[in-house]
Amino acid sequence: MVWRHQMIAAASAGYQAIAFDFRGYGLSEHPAEPEKAKLLDLVDDVVGLLDSLSITKVVLVGKDFGAVPAYILAALHPDKEPGRAEADCCHFDVKSVIRNIYTLFSGSEILAGDNQEIMDLYNPSTPLPPWFSEEDLATYVSLYEKPGFRFALQVPYSLGYISNIITANNPHGTLGVDSGISDPKITVPALLMMGEKDYVVFKSFGMEDYIRSGTVKNFVPDLEIIYISGSHLVHEQFPEKVNQLIIEFLNKQKHLIV
Repeated sequence: MVWRHQMIAAASAGYQAIAFDFRGYGLSEHPAEPEKAKLLDLVDDVVGLLDSLSITKVVLVGKDFGAVPAYILAALHPDKEPGRAEADCCHFDVKSVIRNIYTLFSGSEILAGDNQEIMDLYNPSTPLPPWFSEEDLATYVSLYEKPGFRFALQVPYSLGYISNIITANNPHGTLGVDSGISDPKITVPALLMMGEKDYVVFKSFGMEDYIRSGTVKNFVPDLEIIYISGSHLVHEQFPEKVNQLIIEFLNKQKHLIV
């Protein structure tokens, strides 16, 4: 959802751009049996979408959890992907949850005590960041008021994939799913845009050392890393800059896409 701004920019630059909701996210339908859903289902959905549109080469753009199925797809289907770019409650109403996410994740530090959850830090008087308006909030709320968050949070968080994917917690680089690949590598060119004040991902899980030390390149050898002085939400905080970086990356890979 949040990458639609970037997709519009890519389309304006002459590229075919597709922005879709994963199953169970936004306005898409939930699976018939959500309790049986797997992370690989999301990967299969992307492959199915590309096949239905007869698209044989693609650059995937993923953010936060969206980068996880993008990474797995690149490892399982390198023939389809010439490049990759990425830059990571239920008793509260939808508006409160989304407002809390944006006010907390746009900061450079999240301080929680023992046994506290993210919504325990909710303060409705905290103003929204200047780059995220009440109109933006209302649009995001409209996408989750009907389906809620239950399934949207089920696969990435309750099953533990976020901390089990390629991070310092998983130095051997397994995909965290039963994919048949024990030593996955992304062989295509990739771009990582990282907010240096991203307390959600960059400052957690040992990720900063993992990225700055270059260990990440053991799994993504042809990786370009760009640091942006922003939060977890740099693509919305600095959309024009992120758009420019994506277009520059696409232009570099044009010979692989066409």
